[in-house]
Amino acid sequence: MPISQNPGLPRVWGHTVDDMTRCVHYHQPEDVIAIRFKCCDRYYPCHLCHAEAEDHEAHQWSVDERETPAILCGGCGSELPIKEYMAASRCPRCAIMFNERCALHYDLYFEVD
Repeated sequence: MPISQNPGLPRVWGHTVDDMTRCVHYHQPEDVIAIRFKCCDRYYPCHLCHAEAEDHEAHQWSVDERETPAILCGGCGSELPIKEYMAASRCPRCAIMFNERCALHYDLYFEVD
């Protein structure tokens, strides 16, 4: 069952294109995470999906909230704390590779120190 539709896992909102949280904007093999947006408590594959679906500005997670589980791995469905995700190049649970270029967009999701 797709992660975005699995009743045991959080719903992924936005324009997903497969069951690993890839979306119409980011769909390379390593684009396998969704981010829980602080402002609406919904998982989206990317900032563009959020902007298209919501009528509010995105709020970034503060540095003090880095222990918050806010990353959903599209490979295994694990929810990862922000700090753990930011320190990893692969999912610590299933070892699927994360897109290293996502770090270029951290400021859209997380307060950067």
